[in-house]
Amino acid sequence: MPALLPVASRLLLLPRVLLTMASGSPPTQPSPASDSGSGYVPGSVSAAFVTCPNEKVAKEIARAVVEKRLAACVNLIPQITSIYEWKGKIEEDSEVLMMIKTQSSLVPALTDFVRSVHPYEVAESCHDEPCSC
Repeated sequence: MPALLPVASRLLLLPRVLLTMASGSPPTQPSPASDSGSGYVPGSVSAAFVTCPNEKVAKEIARAVVEKRLAACVNLIPQITSIYEWKGKIEEDSEVLMMIKTQSSLVPALTDFVRSVHPYEVAESCHDEPCSC
């Protein structure tokens, strides 16, 4: 991708790269709203946010998600502070945030997999829909 493209043009190319990485092939239908020729289909890409208790757990889950082709990429953001209500008490913990980039069609399988391997009693899994974390 040329470095001199305007930022908006580079951002329009990003979803195609993610879809290609996740599916092994480029998307089949171009977006009628896109003039860049990127092939991006609105609504076809999602991001899921999942917190983990530490970097070791986050790396294990991230690697498995990518190996199983449930995501194109997982970014790990260390040392976040989470404040939440749990069993009637306000809690505060240091965690690692996983930003998981995937195809929208893979979100149900991704969610099932993360819940099956995650050490938390309730694994947070927020994506592009309202959640009840």
